[in-house]
Amino acid sequence: MRLNQSVFINQEWNRLSETPGFQAEKAQLVLAFGERKLLETPGLYDDLRRMFPAADVIINSTSGEIYLDKVHDDSVVITAVEFEKTAVRAVQIDIADHTESFRAGERMAEALDEPDLAAVFIISDGGRVNGSDLTAALNDRLQRPIPISGGLAGDAARFEKTLVGLNQHPEVGKVVGVGFYGDSLRVGHGSMGGWDVFGPEREVTRSAYNVLYQIDDKAALDLYKEYLGKYADDLPGAALLFPLSMRATQDSQPLVRTILTIDEETKSMTFAGEMPEKALVRFMTANFDRLIDASATAAHTSLGRADFEPELAILISCVGRKLVLGQRTDEEIEAAREMFGPGPVITGFYSYGEISPLQPSARCELHNQTMTVTAFSEN
Repeated sequence: MRLNQSVFINQEWNRLSETPGFQAEKAQLVLAFGERKLLETPGLYDDLRRMFPAADVIINSTSGEIYLDKVHDDSVVITAVEFEKTAVRAVQIDIADHTESFRAGERMAEALDEPDLAAVFIISDGGRVNGSDLTAALNDRLQRPIPISGGLAGDAARFEKTLVGLNQHPEVGKVVGVGFYGDSLRVGHGSMGGWDVFGPEREVTRSAYNVLYQIDDKAALDLYKEYLGKYADDLPGAALLFPLSMRATQDSQPLVRTILTIDEETKSMTFAGEMPEKALVRFMTANFDRLIDASATAAHTSLGRADFEPELAILISCVGRKLVLGQRTDEEIEAAREMFGPGPVITGFYSYGEISPLQPSARCELHNQTMTVTAFSEN
């Protein structure tokens, strides 16, 4: 595996690093993560197509770009990959609204599934897609357990629209999947939140997709305010500090769900992920040190066995973590780097949702408020 990493900032391209022997014309995959308004600049995709004529070019908008072990804004970071023994296939699915998400996952699985499929990486629209349905379809339709990871595009903290594109200018309503084929690629993944839970576990008694109306037959927003106490006066902004832990069933692992908006009239809360009825939820609160430690844990989990030395690490963290950590956000990138050491090229972005298994060999899930790490190496 040979890599080139460059950044578009202040209207010009600058090379950050390059593996000796890298040949741009032989790169098979380019990942471009960038500020949404920069991606709308005419000619950016055309630049990438000229630079990497044979590659599948995947572009998505972000809530912050990760490179040089820091978090950046108002830039586009690209990572071009020239595999030596691994084949790559990418597919793009159009989606009009969240009700089409399961079918989109089915179509993606059908397009990518082969006997030698080694891993799948997903980049999805962050506004129209039900990530829970998308990942459920991929889990169900692939013929055998395959590592699946990725994330939902972001749009800073604006939540206006997100852009994704495969071999085209990025647009709203696109989901891209990349399949990696062969037995030479090693892939590790890890995902961790680092939030503290408090209070008893309660049942969702009324909801519609990602809108939560009642918990234990009580108005969800009233109960939430009761637990927040003095912080309730700071809603909706304070909601980032108090996400919910959610288990879809008694046997499920807990997932974190971010609160996007509240509705005082209906006493409801809208989340960045599905909140099904009969799910079990608990309140959570931010612990800054544990949030940063979670990044190191996710990186450590992605390493798996001690003999795995990644060449590329993709970090996808939630916009909510960035807004909560503020000036300390760089520390979670630095924690991952410390765990990896100087070897791998690190890229990534801040997202509206993260896709990863919680544990090795587990089904992939949609997460909020986590740091998700995918590490790659070719034998």
